[in-house]
Formats: sequence, structure tokens, C-alpha cells
Amino acid sequence: MSGDAGPSGNGRRPTAADGVLVVDKPAGWTSHDVVGRVRRLAATRKVGHAGTLDPMATGVLVVGIGKATRLLAYLSGADKAYTATIRLGATTLTDDAEGELLAVTGASGVSRQAVEDGVRPLTGAILQVPATVSAIKVAGERAYARVRAGEDVQLAARPVTVSRFAVLATRPAQLDGTPVLDVDVEVVCSSGTYVRALARDLGAALGVGGHLTALRRTRVGGFGLDVARTLEQLAEEPADAPLAVLPLADAARVTFPARALSDDEAVALGHGRTIARGDAEGTTAGIAPDGSLVALLEPREGALRPVVVFAPA
Repeated sequence: MSGDAGPSGNGRRPTAADGVLVVDKPAGWTSHDVVGRVRRLAATRKVGHAGTLDPMATGVLVVGIGKATRLLAYLSGADKAYTATIRLGATTLTDDAEGELLAVTGASGVSRQAVEDGVRPLTGAILQVPATVSAIKVAGERAYARVRAGEDVQLAARPVTVSRFAVLATRPAQLDGTPVLDVDVEVVCSSGTYVRALARDLGAALGVGGHLTALRRTRVGGFGLDVARTLEQLAEEPADAPLAVLPLADAARVTFPARALSDDEAVALGHGRTIARGDAEGTTAGIAPDGSLVALLEPREGALRPVVVFAPA
């Protein structure tokens, strides 16, 4: 679509500026569904998201518009925080409540202390086998497609970090007349961690099986629910004005340390040249004197090299 700022004759909303939206994803929507809705609201097809949420899950989905889509690969690698409910005493095909029920063993003998003891080995730097029904590719095909075709899919364990796995509450419940235990937890983890795999592994460690019944993402990097808007709130914005977004520079500052640039440095980076490293460590946002985001920078061989350039040369 055109980047024109004015309303069109067909009543289409003006195109949104380059920037980030933090959406509070509703249950039942895929992340792709949300992107499709934002494309219509932002009047542009250049929209993407940083980190998929399963349809059952709700909460923070970071959406990039225009040039901000080039930030998404960096944002998706940020740590993430969740609240979740794990049901102990039953297993499902997908390790969550949307999958076929495979076994109900009950959890009447599982104490809160046993649950606390069970989460401890699942905290810290661990090797995790991802949920089998996932988007991970196996020989070029998504694992979930192979599982649904009846294949026995075995995924390799991968290193992840679970920096917090806290038990908030335990509640006895019933599943088809069998006593189970619902466990409310809080999880902070690295990108690539499957919370439903944590539910599966906790249930397996306790000998009763487990799966996820609720999941809400509360934070992606520096973007939390406090700045998230629902799709309904976004749709209520005036139709004759561009959708309000977090500007590129502000979004970059949330995630990366900022480097104030001189005019000469901004011009050099805009042409793809390096600048003096200074005391920068890791990925840094280069901010021009006018407050705009020029580039994402990484230290290389004593200098700062632009890895993504946003400003025109």
C-alpha cells in the first residue's frame, strides 16, 4: 500500500508511521490473525510480529510496522515473562488444553511441596525438548504437520534458560471425575523456551503427567502489558488519523542502550560506514541529534558497525 499520509477517497485510514505496537492478543487468535488485523488498521502490508503466541495464549505480542519490521529479529530474541496454569494429572497431545487428551492419571497425592521441589530442576540453564506439536521444522516440514499426519516425531533437546519458575498457588480440581491439581505459576525465560514443555516435564517428573490450561505473556523484553492495547482499543482510534504507534527510536531505546550521535556520525552510519566504538558493549541504538533512529550498531574490531540502517543515506 501507499505510504501517503492523507485519507483516501475510499475512506481508508491513513498509513501508520514506522513504529511498534504492543498488542494484548486475545484468546483464540493466532499471531498471524493479529498481524492481519493490524495490517488493516495501519493501512499497510508491511507488518510483522516478534515471537509467536499459540492461539490459546493471551498477552503481549510485539508488532512492528513499516521499517520497525527490521527490529523484530532483535526483539524476538529478548527474554519473556508469563503467567500460566499447569494441570497436573493429565497429558495431552499438544501439552496444552487444545490437544487431544491422552491419559488421565490423577494427582490427588501431589502436595504443594512436591510441586515446589519439581520446578527446581526445571529452573536455570536447562536442556528442553520442545513441544512436539510446534512450528519447528523437521526435514523441511513443520513438526505439528508431521504429528497430525500420524508420524512419531522426536525433537532434539535444546539449551534454554528459565530464570524464574515460581509456584503462585495450587488448587484441587476435577477432570471427568478424577482429582487433578491446577498450579498457577510465573515463568521468566529465554527466547525459544516452551512453557507447555515445562508443564509436560513437571508432570512427568511428578509421575502424574501435566499440561498447560492457561498462558498469558506479560512481557517481551522491555515491553509489558502496561503499554499493551487490545484490538478493540486499536479499532476505536479515529479513522481519519494514522494509527498511533511507538516511534522507532523510542522502541529501540526500550530494548537497547542508546548512543547519541553527532551529525557526522549519523551521516557516516547512513552510508554504512563505521564509527568509533567508545564504551559500547553489545547491540546499541544509534540516535541522531534530531532524535531519530539511524541504525542498530554492533562492536566489531574496535569500531561500531551498522547492522541495520534506518536513516536514508
